[in-house]
Amino acid sequence: MAITESRPVTVVPFDPFELKDVVSGDIRDPYPRMHELRRQSPVHSGPIDLGDGAPPADPHRPPPITVLGFDEVVQVLRDNETYSSGIYEGVIGQVMGRTILQMDEPEHRVARAMVSPSFRSKVLAHWEESLVTVVVNELIDTFIDRGRADLVREVTFNFPAQVIAHILGLPRADYPSFQRWALELTSVTANWERGIAASASLRDYFAGVMAERRVTPGDDLISDLVRVEVDGAMLHDEEIYSFLRLLLPAGVETTYRATGNLLCALLRDRTQFEALFADRSLFPQAFEESLRWEPPVTVILRRATRDAELAGVTVGAGADVALLLGAANRDEGRYVDPDRYDMFRPARQHLGFGFGVHVCLGMHLARMESRIALNTLFDRLGPFALDPAAQAPHIEGLAFRSPLSLPVTFAAG
Repeated sequence: MAITESRPVTVVPFDPFELKDVVSGDIRDPYPRMHELRRQSPVHSGPIDLGDGAPPADPHRPPPITVLGFDEVVQVLRDNETYSSGIYEGVIGQVMGRTILQMDEPEHRVARAMVSPSFRSKVLAHWEESLVTVVVNELIDTFIDRGRADLVREVTFNFPAQVIAHILGLPRADYPSFQRWALELTSVTANWERGIAASASLRDYFAGVMAERRVTPGDDLISDLVRVEVDGAMLHDEEIYSFLRLLLPAGVETTYRATGNLLCALLRDRTQFEALFADRSLFPQAFEESLRWEPPVTVILRRATRDAELAGVTVGAGADVALLLGAANRDEGRYVDPDRYDMFRPARQHLGFGFGVHVCLGMHLARMESRIALNTLFDRLGPFALDPAAQAPHIEGLAFRSPLSLPVTFAAG
């Protein structure tokens, strides 16, 4: 894949966790509270406290709805007419533009069809061979001689952003800026001006890149987007800007957190670590179980378009509906011993990538990236283990969850 180096911007190094408090929060374990609420009812009406305080009620709006049961979450995600994705227009729409995230049918289906070819299996196979393995190996090269590393700061946080930048055909010098912009977009509710500024910076940057690719197209996603047609229609510039703004945080957040959560689970259970190390064919079930046990994104939103009833609870037209994927994935009525990571449990559908028409567009890319990262770490580092001299790792966050650090030791290469 040709990587252009023609549009350098100022590199701004930063600690990837300087924004973590406003992006994901610092709650270590929200699941006991989620279990408690779900046992009371799979659906709750009115503000609830999940550990960081209950938001104030708005007397001018119908009571907000929180859904914690697996079956009830699926019911909402299947009913696109009653539960709209348009809720994302308010905040996300103002920083990302109009994206498939906030579209309902049939608009969503048409827009998704225009970008989904870039994520088809043939394209992913090309990226796997020529890109992802190379990126992960380059990162490992920087620390393999030390015999110890923090796999979050040195691998899992960095490689998805580099992969996305490669896929877009962007220069290496810009990677730190993209990581910062991605997190600033995600944390817009905590710092509105910073999020808006990141949105504008991305638009200006991509405007120049798109102009170049229309003149000199390459083997990259932006070149595909400026030329793609569905039923004779092409994407407008604003549609492309919006998709690229969505792709950055989605591509960075989902993969880095999902990979970190899987590594955390394996490093804390040596038996399962060694089983996967010895038999890489177990990766699919190991990864899917990590998505069930600790999904990287634990909540998605909908808004009721009309009065409805869900598990006996009245849902008023216009009510905001929070679907707690993390709680649904640990529903005791569906999973035995749901709080335990067990890659050998019988396979069952989970909601780690959502469900229905809005299921994560990049889920196959995330699966492939995580598989390559783990296999390459195994091949290069051998049976690495938690660093006994460092603090034991833990997963934290509420809307987004992942470990902040994964210190390991291994035989120096």
